[in-house]
Amino acid sequence: MKLNFLKFFALVTIITFSSCGDKAKEADTTKAKDAAVAATSSISYVVDIDKSMIEWKGFKPTGTHNGTIALSGGKLNISDGAVKYGKFAIDMASIVVSDIPAEEEGNAKLTGHLMSADFFNVESHPNAKFEVTGTETTDGKSMLSGNLTIKETTNNISFPVTVSINEDSMTLTSEAFTIDRSKWNIKYGSKSFFDDLGDKFINDDMELKITVTANKA
Repeated sequence: MKLNFLKFFALVTIITFSSCGDKAKEADTTKAKDAAVAATSSISYVVDIDKSMIEWKGFKPTGTHNGTIALSGGKLNISDGAVKYGKFAIDMASIVVSDIPAEEEGNAKLTGHLMSADFFNVESHPNAKFEVTGTETTDGKSMLSGNLTIKETTNNISFPVTVSINEDSMTLTSEAFTIDRSKWNIKYGSKSFFDDLGDKFINDDMELKITVTANKA
């Protein structure tokens, strides 16, 4: 009996540390800042919504869920290989759950819950948005900063990106990073707002990975 307990404890420990290790670093988060201004010398690109998306991952004690969200429009201005100005809209009604087969009841249930007033309240807030406030190089990485608005709350976040430029298009790809949803007042199942959840909570951390492809205007 004691041996079985020790094996179970070891398994739980491995799972716990593996889950923590798999989670990306949280984006630096501050109060909203002034948006960047497009320089006349920069090159303007229009977001290709068919080739752009945000990959998301959510965490809870029993596992994770993941999926995608589409963009509904936007533009970026590039100068000297870096983003100097830009903004894009995020179509919250496009939330897709990828880890549950589309034909299973659980897929529609989770998708509906994410769109409900419990989470993103898509009916009242159909779009989130991101507006660039600046870029800088830190420890050899290009860090993109911008105001992220979800529902009616705006915070400034900074995360590492790579920008590749072709003749008539460009692609911005972020590293995976997390945001703390409680800072955007998304309360459902959050220990930051409720202290009686036991093991029925959902982690505040939401992992995101952004890919934006845009064509020269």
